[in-house]
Amino acid sequence: MALGLNRIWVRFGLWITATVLVTIASLTLGVLVFSELQYRDFYKNLPASVQAELDELNARKLDDSPRALQIYSQYWDGGDLYFGERWSLLIGLAVCVPLGLGAGFWVSRRITRPLASMVEVAKRVEQGDLAARAVKGKAHGEMAEMIDTFNGMVDSLETLENERRATAASISHELRTPLTVLQARLHAMCDGVIDASPAEIRMLLSQVEHLGRLVGDLHTLSMADAGQLSLQKRKLDLAELVGEVVDQLHPQLQEQGMQLSLTLPVQEGSGTTEIRADADRMRQIISNLISNAMRHAGSGHWLGVEVATETDAQLEQWVVLRISDAGPGLPAELQSHPFQRFAQAPGKRRREGSGLGLSIVRALTVLQGGTVHADSSERGGARFNLRFPRS
Repeated sequence: MALGLNRIWVRFGLWITATVLVTIASLTLGVLVFSELQYRDFYKNLPASVQAELDELNARKLDDSPRALQIYSQYWDGGDLYFGERWSLLIGLAVCVPLGLGAGFWVSRRITRPLASMVEVAKRVEQGDLAARAVKGKAHGEMAEMIDTFNGMVDSLETLENERRATAASISHELRTPLTVLQARLHAMCDGVIDASPAEIRMLLSQVEHLGRLVGDLHTLSMADAGQLSLQKRKLDLAELVGEVVDQLHPQLQEQGMQLSLTLPVQEGSGTTEIRADADRMRQIISNLISNAMRHAGSGHWLGVEVATETDAQLEQWVVLRISDAGPGLPAELQSHPFQRFAQAPGKRRREGSGLGLSIVRALTVLQGGTVHADSSERGGARFNLRFPRS
């Protein structure tokens, strides 16, 4: 019953019903009071003998007998028996109409007050004030749910706006650093301060390549956000693909002094780890995760790569890719948002990379129907778990 009363249409109907009943009761009371006053005035002006006769008729419950009607017709003011009823009705309406209007406006205002608050907040949000929130007041049921949902939407807009500003600031910083280096070194070369040696040219080329990677990563993310990233999905064996990418990156792992632990299904190539995905994008995902481990967890000197299959509670089969390291793990400040764009520990300066690698991993994984989350590895470092539906 309590749940039913929380419905706005139920409460609005009850309020309207109560208003109508109060209006009818007020009208009836006004008619009765005015009729009683009219009767007392009529009775007081009767001769004593007629009063006694009328009392006797009323006592015998003959107040509607021909003799009683004759007395009313003879002695009632103006001889009009319905004169008092008409006046009592008019007075009752004069009292009830303002009362009914007042009650109706009060009910309407009580019901629509949260909507007025939402309209005001919407206007402020339109003007750029994302700190405004609608006031719930005494709203219940669907109206309270609507206000909570509306405020949640404004919260999301505020979060997106803050992320947009932070991303714009990070992008400007990432672009400004290599551009400043290029500008300074090229000016020095033009002024003859430094020579255009092969080493200097290689250094300038590395800065240009860094800019190219940053612009390419931003383009990939913007296309993914717009839903326009082209994907050529086909059947591929994830274990086989992981083996190929690891072989390609093995020289870099050796250079970093990282021990590789590669775990693939025993029956590799049997189709147990087949998924439908874009091979190039999957290579990009694997390379980003391994490069991220080499960059931030090289001190652990260990990298674990595992491909396995799982079956969830709904009996759906998944192919799982786990990439673990033995580094310091995710900082506490980043554990809640490891895939945020340009995410890095406060106060630490990024030495290489665009800061978008993990964001690209999440975007490409989700676009291909997979999921990704980060936790701690068995060696205390970070572990990234990716799941894709088995084809």
